[in-house]
Amino acid sequence: MSALNTSLLHPKFGKIVEGVDLRDVREDHLFPEIRQVFDEHSALLFPAQSITDDDHTRLAQMFGPLENREAMAQGRAVEFKVSPVSNEVDGGVSDAEALHTLNLRANMLWHTDSTFLPIPALVNLLTAKVVPEQGGQTELASTRVGWAEMPDNLKEPLKDAVIWHRLSHSRQQVSAELGAMPEMRQWPDRPWRAIWPNPVTGEDALYIASHAFAVEGMGLAQGQTLISEAIAFCTREENVYSHEWQVGDVLIWDERAMLHRGQPWLYEQPRTLMSICCSATKSDGLNSVRIV
Repeated sequence: MSALNTSLLHPKFGKIVEGVDLRDVREDHLFPEIRQVFDEHSALLFPAQSITDDDHTRLAQMFGPLENREAMAQGRAVEFKVSPVSNEVDGGVSDAEALHTLNLRANMLWHTDSTFLPIPALVNLLTAKVVPEQGGQTELASTRVGWAEMPDNLKEPLKDAVIWHRLSHSRQQVSAELGAMPEMRQWPDRPWRAIWPNPVTGEDALYIASHAFAVEGMGLAQGQTLISEAIAFCTREENVYSHEWQVGDVLIWDERAMLHRGQPWLYEQPRTLMSICCSATKSDGLNSVRIV
């Protein structure tokens, strides 16, 4: 059993962890307990932290290899940097209709990070640096819970399915111009099996995202309807946790078993979150979703 002081984040998933300073976490001190709760409950909230980019990076490295998209894209070593999720640009904020802001708005579709990459993400570690006066929440929904509760008529065509993912598919839902940008089209279409079993708990989760555009063996329209219905089922209102950010909060979730999305805010107000994803490995069950 975990020695962490935890309470429910949502009645069906997640834990709030109190009394832990993430700057004190080490591989042999607190992290084994954190990883256990992560595998069992899929989402963790650590309120009121004070972590630097270096602290953030060190914590993420305990989960696995840092996801460095620039290095993946260029096929060479590129210095890792913590990624801002922010409308702050050049000392101001980006216009509401600027492509930069539209890309943030695409994150308001229910999605899983990195399903379009050669190696998918295991985890996202997100912390708040600047928050608006209102809005800008991050919402979570468990696809482990969704899969367990899903009716058989929806579950049956998904349980052995292969789903194809494309970054530009989610971006063009917001803006055709955004979806056509070269950086949105640089990754080849990526297939993954639809079910990702957790190797620790044995529980299945639906692996799906707004980037998902086709189900192998189905017509395009039929596949997209199935994808939309499955996401809608997993994200029913009663199964959603909405996080009201406070500066310093750290929210960590399992990309194998969670959908998430941002919520809008007044874009003339700055909002900056800092994000690190870590890539999944064989020990995280990667081979169970990989198409050989």
